[in-house]
Amino acid sequence: MFAVVLVGGFGTRLRPLTNAVPKPLLPLGQRTILEWMMVHLARGGVTDAVLALGFKPEPFLAAFPDRTCAGVRLHFAIEDSPLDTAGAIGFAARSVALHERNEPFIVANGDIVTDLRIANLVAAHQRNRTAGALATIHLTPVTDPSQYGVVETTPDGLVTGFVEKPAPGTTASRHVNAGTYVLEPASLAAMPGDGPLSIERATFPHFVQQRALFALQTNDYWLDAGRPESYLRANLDLISGARIDRDDAVHASAVLAPECEVRDSVVGAGAHIGNGARVVDSVIGPRAVIGDGAVVERSVALGDVAASHVVRDTLIAPA
Repeated sequence: MFAVVLVGGFGTRLRPLTNAVPKPLLPLGQRTILEWMMVHLARGGVTDAVLALGFKPEPFLAAFPDRTCAGVRLHFAIEDSPLDTAGAIGFAARSVALHERNEPFIVANGDIVTDLRIANLVAAHQRNRTAGALATIHLTPVTDPSQYGVVETTPDGLVTGFVEKPAPGTTASRHVNAGTYVLEPASLAAMPGDGPLSIERATFPHFVQQRALFALQTNDYWLDAGRPESYLRANLDLISGARIDRDDAVHASAVLAPECEVRDSVVGAGAHIGNGARVVDSVIGPRAVIGDGAVVERSVALGDVAASHVVRDTLIAPA
């Protein structure tokens, strides 16, 4: 089974971390956001993934020289200009001739962190195919629907509409588009891939009119890791037991001075925490150096922190 993974965004909300490193290649525990996504896709039966690339494709090419990740074969589709979501899907899918295949494929946003069981979404789509489904999308519940665009469905999962930031009492739905889809090859007729097009604003509403868009609601762990607070939370949840998966808090190659304190934090490969330093509720990136006596709290430090400096609620990029 193939997947198209959208990784061509600019990552503006996570600057300065994304000034040099594309968002999907940022650390998540001891791997990267993209590597964890590939782990979950592989569990769901995905054998090949097309990375829809635009902004800064070179780091992706360098990160996977053997064109594999978590056992998944990688293919690269590099846009000449930004194509938005549906445009990128259409372009990437055609680069590996998915429009000519007779089986559905997965689409995943590259900054989503979730425990969704891909096989369950595929099984739901297979059931929906008998009702004419061109796509089945994953929905997740939110506490305050007024902050999102919610999705309205019938009891059997047919999507009937989208309501953007609904006022209280205007919709019974509290489920939002969670960024993972199963698409039929025939859906690509609505995504030519030769110009900018939004799947959320154009393609999905078109499928609703055709009664061809279905949804699966789940309560699986889900985070949009594209914001500073949620990116930090995604890392800490991976070491706290809040996820199905769990990762090592401190990499075996990291060096922690005897008198330092590291609590509820991720420390990457080759990092060095100095004597008397204090690291709490934070992410320390691979090879980052936290100087003697420094304090890092509720922060992401992918670069160095000088001795005795105090850093709180901050993003620090590599030098």
